[in-house]
Amino acid sequence: MKYTIDDFRKDYPNNSTCLEAIFNKNYSDAEGYYRVRDRMCYSHKTTRHQIYPLAGTIFEKTSTPLVLWFHAIYLFSASKNGVSAKELQRQLGVTYKCAWRMGHQIRKLMEQDTDPLKGTVEVDETYFGRRGVNAEKFKVKAALIGAVERNGRIRVKKIPNRRAEIVLPFVKENVERGTRVMTDEYRAYDKLSYSAYGYEHRNVKHGKLHYKLGEAHTNTIEGFWGQLKRSIRGTYHFVSSQHLQAYVDEFAYRYNHRDNSKPIFLELIGRA
Repeated sequence: MKYTIDDFRKDYPNNSTCLEAIFNKNYSDAEGYYRVRDRMCYSHKTTRHQIYPLAGTIFEKTSTPLVLWFHAIYLFSASKNGVSAKELQRQLGVTYKCAWRMGHQIRKLMEQDTDPLKGTVEVDETYFGRRGVNAEKFKVKAALIGAVERNGRIRVKKIPNRRAEIVLPFVKENVERGTRVMTDEYRAYDKLSYSAYGYEHRNVKHGKLHYKLGEAHTNTIEGFWGQLKRSIRGTYHFVSSQHLQAYVDEFAYRYNHRDNSKPIFLELIGRA
C-alpha cells in the first residue's frame, strides 16, 4: 500500500489531528474525554481526570509543533537512503539543533526486534568508518555483524571486534537453533556446527574467489552492506561510532518492512 504526501497532508493537516491520533492509539479504551482547549491534554467530562497523550512518547516536553514531527516521520518513512538533519532543517524550517534531535528521536522508533531468525540465514561482518590505508585502516573503523534470512528479516549490531567470542554469541542470540547458516571462510564460524550451537553450517571461500557454491553464499548480506554504506556516505557523509547503531537500526528497519502491506509511516506512528 502506497502512502503519499497528499495522503499525509489530508490525514494530518494540523496539530490537533496529530494529537488525536496519539490519544486514540494509546488510550483507545478511554471514554468520556474531551480535548482541553490550547493544551496538549484531554479531560474527563465528569471526573475531570486529565490525560497527557504525549507522556512517555518521543514527543514528550517538545516545543516543536506535532505536525512537524509527523512530517519528519513521514520523510523518514518515504526515504530509501535516510534523511539528514540538514534536510530536516530545510523541509521543516527548524534549527539544525532541533532537526538533529528530531532525527535521533525518530530512530528510536526503528530499534530492531528480537525474534530469532529462521530458515536459511547468512551471517557476515564488515567494517564501517573513515577510509584508511594499509595497517591503519581498521583503527578508524567500527565493526558490524549482520544476519539475514533469505527473502526475510535482518539483524545488525555494532560490535567491538570480530573475534569468535563476539560473533558466535551474536549468532546464538539472534538465529534459531537448527537453522541453516551460510558464512564466508572465517574460521570462527566452523564452531557453529558443533553440538553446543547446533546449526547446519556451510561456507564459501572468498579468498579463493569462490562466491557461490550451490546454495552456499553470502550475497544477500553483502548486498545490504553495500546499500548501507552508500546510503550513509551519500546522505549523512559521516556517522560517529557512538551513534552508528542508531543509524544501522534505521536501515535495518526499512529493510525488514520493505514488503509490508501497511505503510512504514503508519507503522512508525503506531510505535510512537
